[in-house]
Amino acid sequence: MALNLNISEAIIKKLSQKHDVTREEVEECFYNRIKGLLEDVREQHKTNPPTMWFIAETNEGRLLKVVFIEVARKGIYEIKTAYEPNKDEVKIYEKYA
Repeated sequence: MALNLNISEAIIKKLSQKHDVTREEVEECFYNRIKGLLEDVREQHKTNPPTMWFIAETNEGRLLKVVFIEVARKGIYEIKTAYEPNKDEVKIYEKYA
């Protein structure tokens, strides 16, 4: 199954420089995800369609939080960011996903 990830050049640059995350790692997390998705309901992050996120491991076992918007429910995922989650984010995901 091919993923349709849309990652802008600005986001690719941010992922690389700020978070040391590659596009390949983001793709691996989509394939390796075993739990559900959570919606980011914080007021400053609300979008239409909604901003969703999950935590999963890369093939090398690196834990990443991936934040994205699914475009028009057509299986196109617009990546907003991806980074190593903090303890609170992991606890939230484990409890509610």
